[in-house]
Amino acid sequence: MEGIMMRGPLKSTIGVRKSDGSIELEEIKPLDLVKKYKILRLPILRGVANMIDSLVTGNKALMRSADKAMEGEEISEEEMSKFDKWLDKHFGDKMVNVIMTVSMIIAIAFCIGVFFFVPTWLFNLLSGAFPFLNDHIIWRSAFEGIIRIILFLAYMALCTLQKDVKRVFQYHGAEHKTIFCYEKGLDLTVENVRKQIRFHPRCGTSFIVLMLIVGILIGLFIPFTDVLLRSSIKILLLPVTVGIGYELIKLCARHDNVITRIIAAPGIWMQHLTTKEPEDDMIEVAIAAMKDVIPENGEDIIK
Repeated sequence: MEGIMMRGPLKSTIGVRKSDGSIELEEIKPLDLVKKYKILRLPILRGVANMIDSLVTGNKALMRSADKAMEGEEISEEEMSKFDKWLDKHFGDKMVNVIMTVSMIIAIAFCIGVFFFVPTWLFNLLSGAFPFLNDHIIWRSAFEGIIRIILFLAYMALCTLQKDVKRVFQYHGAEHKTIFCYEKGLDLTVENVRKQIRFHPRCGTSFIVLMLIVGILIGLFIPFTDVLLRSSIKILLLPVTVGIGYELIKLCARHDNVITRIIAAPGIWMQHLTTKEPEDDMIEVAIAAMKDVIPENGEDIIK
């Protein structure tokens, strides 16, 4: 919130624009599961490990940035609702973290219901009216996958209508532009960063889109039609989906050819929703965070 997290080969840093206009940097310690356990460096497994690392580190960064962005902002008792007062009484300074944690739990439960159970349930309704759809599993898997993609698109589109979320997407754009500027060997200035494009192949958005597409292929090998059973198996197979999606992202990052551009294209298109053109003060935050993670030997950062 009001900032970004930049990850480098040696450290990760969040940069936040505080309410007084200053920029504060803070190092965030990732889990580094891949570095700690050699077995997690194997293909597929490294994708799962990095996904867990990103979720935990990202949540930690989100909570810390929320704390920093709100420092100095006080709400009078008259402005607080009874629920706000109850939270403040029981959790005090930890109130933001509690709200974030509860929100994330609710969001995960909501996503599981919408993205796993709803598409299968809808297909079962449709196939009841058109029995021929049950003749080939490809119809079911394709339908479920398309519904998930449509739901994801609709969700992201609705998010952009919220002012606060739009600012998050602007910071996202600033992050990508700054990374491009650094990768091109240009001086990290607002002018140079502003000229860069905001669509990056190593973006988390691209990863999510690839997971949705890979999920369609995995669905071809699940013969069950019962909503609960089919959805539960898909949830259990999430590590496989994550692992394959991660390997595809790495492939696109290492090679630039027709095949990798085709693989990366859906994610790049989606970034039209999840990244927005940043303001100059947002670029300044991204530059500050970037400079903090650039190692002295000049190795490329890993977003």
